[in-house]
Amino acid sequence: MNQFFNSPENFVAEMLEGIALANPDKLKYVPRYNIIYRADRPNDDFVSVIQGSGSGHEPAHVMAVGAGMLDAACPGNVFAAPPMDYVLECTKLMNSKKGVLHLINNYTGDRAAWDMARELAEAEDIKIGVVLVNDDVAVMNSAYTIGRRGVAGNFFVIKACGAAAATGASLEELVKLGEKVVSVVRTMGVAISGCRPPGKDKPIFELADGEMEMGVGIHGEKGRRRDKLPSADVVVDELFDAVSKDLPFNSGDNVGLMINGLGGTPPSELYLLYRQAALRCKDAGLKVVRNYVGEYCTSLEMAGFSLTLIRLDDELTHLLDAPADIAWRVF
Repeated sequence: MNQFFNSPENFVAEMLEGIALANPDKLKYVPRYNIIYRADRPNDDFVSVIQGSGSGHEPAHVMAVGAGMLDAACPGNVFAAPPMDYVLECTKLMNSKKGVLHLINNYTGDRAAWDMARELAEAEDIKIGVVLVNDDVAVMNSAYTIGRRGVAGNFFVIKACGAAAATGASLEELVKLGEKVVSVVRTMGVAISGCRPPGKDKPIFELADGEMEMGVGIHGEKGRRRDKLPSADVVVDELFDAVSKDLPFNSGDNVGLMINGLGGTPPSELYLLYRQAALRCKDAGLKVVRNYVGEYCTSLEMAGFSLTLIRLDDELTHLLDAPADIAWRVF
């Protein structure tokens, strides 16, 4: 597979520089620590909301920096957690009198980096709150994590906490809110191709024609099983059943429904998949009050998708509807 890059070593840095150049009045870039941050932050009137995981999942997380969402992000290399010093410097840069909120996806490397950085920052009297995201129902443990993985449901945590932070919410309120979102959001994905990080000779995993990896992780981790690829509706049905029964979601619930592309699935297919997911929601008595179809948390060019459900109340619906201005936008 052909790819666009200059050198593998500069891939992430040049991507980040491109994000900054595309948003010259809104974002700033610290090359040494891979930090992209809002030009108008920190501000002592607001908690700073920050995140950083491996690159390769864009628009998560670095392209979610902007008003109403993240205040800063410090990604690591492709599919690699950010080094501890990146997290520490990002935290110090975004220090506010109201504190700094760390949103952490549940991967072993991420947790180690963020936990160590938090301890060092707190030693410098920086007030920090933590929300751990673990919405993937596919497997309990994987090659990258102990416990469930943080995947596309992370979008809802960012959006809710970013919107609440913009109103002046306290650090304690934001931690409680983030934990509330995590408690009501569930995700599972499937892949029909692998993906290849820049400069690598072959994909990180390979599937034969007509084969799928059910429950795949966003770094290509094994899921529940590898099997023949059935029709699209059958795939959606399996994901929907796994996700909807996990919380569980109940008839009468208001929900947000997301079909998230993993990087290599065209919009036409994503909407075809959304069709069956929406019909399943209707049959189950779930009222889809907000929907999201597109790429929110990808795996480079992997072909596949994930299905996310979030149970919504008035508070969460209001926060999801709040305005945001981030690097990843259509118009």
